[in-house]
Amino acid sequence: MKKKFAFIFSILFFFSGIMFLSAQNNKKTETMVLIKTSKGDIQVKLYNETPLHRDNFIKLAKEGFYNNVLFHRVIKDFMIQTGDPESVDAPADKQLGMGGPGYTLPAEIIPAFYHKKGALSAARMPDNVNPNKESSGSQFYIVQGRTFSDVEIKTFEARTGRKFSKEQWDTYKYVGGTPHLDGAYTVFGEVVKGLNVVEDISYVKCGRGDRPLEDVKIIAIEILN
Repeated sequence: MKKKFAFIFSILFFFSGIMFLSAQNNKKTETMVLIKTSKGDIQVKLYNETPLHRDNFIKLAKEGFYNNVLFHRVIKDFMIQTGDPESVDAPADKQLGMGGPGYTLPAEIIPAFYHKKGALSAARMPDNVNPNKESSGSQFYIVQGRTFSDVEIKTFEARTGRKFSKEQWDTYKYVGGTPHLDGAYTVFGEVVKGLNVVEDISYVKCGRGDRPLEDVKIIAIEILN
């Protein structure tokens, strides 16, 4: 009987070990995505710690939802925004930025993920109509940003009551980003290749509503793994 229990225990221990290793591997694996634009390719990784945004982004990409949508709002030294389905083949005088899939996502704001250069974040409606900071179901932006002085960063800390970590401080000072957005929008990924493409898009000439005068679009989004 003792041998039987020992055998069963060893089997359970073996399988529990496999399940643990599998869980660890799944935790480490981050989804890589290729955003093909008319200005070049941008590769991003999606954070596992923001699963609602990750899974929704993957779903829409696989459905072809983002095919041919425009970067409808571009602001130099700030960010490039896209994901409005109403922007597909939109005439030059059409106001954009209100379209979506018909739903929003609960905020997944995690302090460790901040608005450094290359951050992938969900757009949303302002606080006065969206106190829970729910994200747009499809619109997102990629941070271009700029660098900030020590005095500016201290001002952000005083204004928001939040302390920046040394990593955040150094990033905003030497690399760039948009620190005033931290804690207000869900950051759910980051650029790993193609920051030069983000830069190129950010420098295009824009007109009313910060819309590029010459259309810049997403050709397709491909899930790499």
